[in-house]
Amino acid sequence: MNQTKARLNKYLSMCGAASRRKADEMISRGQVRVNDKVADQLGTVIDIYNDIVTVGGKTLRLPQRVGYFIFNKPAGCLCSRGDPEGRKTIYDLLPPNLRKLKYVGRLDKDTEGLLLLTDDGDMIEYLTHPRNEIPRTYQALVRWILRDSDVEPLRKGVDYLGESYHPAQVKILSIDRPKNNTLLEITIKEGKKREVRMMLRALNLHVDHLKRVAFGPLRLDNTPVGQHRPCKPNELERLRKISKIKAPL
Repeated sequence: MNQTKARLNKYLSMCGAASRRKADEMISRGQVRVNDKVADQLGTVIDIYNDIVTVGGKTLRLPQRVGYFIFNKPAGCLCSRGDPEGRKTIYDLLPPNLRKLKYVGRLDKDTEGLLLLTDDGDMIEYLTHPRNEIPRTYQALVRWILRDSDVEPLRKGVDYLGESYHPAQVKILSIDRPKNNTLLEITIKEGKKREVRMMLRALNLHVDHLKRVAFGPLRLDNTPVGQHRPCKPNELERLRKISKIKAPL
């Protein structure tokens, strides 16, 4: 398609108004207007630089893309825009020019590690949609000396508190007998809330420390805790290869 043309649902996503699926719903309900006329036909193509698109009376504009960043989230802060209790969030740790970015794949307050930050709505939707089964890899420090047979149930899938968790890939990375702990590497593809912690609780295991070290083709590598870095060109290429999403305009 011509670089000045785009489907209406994609334009809404590019502007941050909605995911493509949500945009289709808004279009079908007649909530979107193009040049002051209701555009309720799915598949509508617009000129992104000359047509005027409004939702709820508000004119949409293409954002100036900042890009893709990897952030090493510290434990003790929330993945949230704000907190009514005044607790620290990841956005308190980011410079002003990056605070409009969205995080991909929430981490709970006590978990540290890799967060992708971007304003690419299509990429966010692809990476977080359950059907795409994007692998997420964690290192979990568990308070117990474990044998490989002890973690075999995780490889088959477990149930906990009425929730079923799919099989995970599990490796024992190291054992510290004097400290009575085991470092595990666990890769999951579901992304349910507190999934790794819940799976380990199903085995009556206590997690002392949890860190996400990989998300899809992205790796945390040596990014310091609390710091961010731009995604490298080869990382962006790998993201676009698995998602089949073209580089943004």
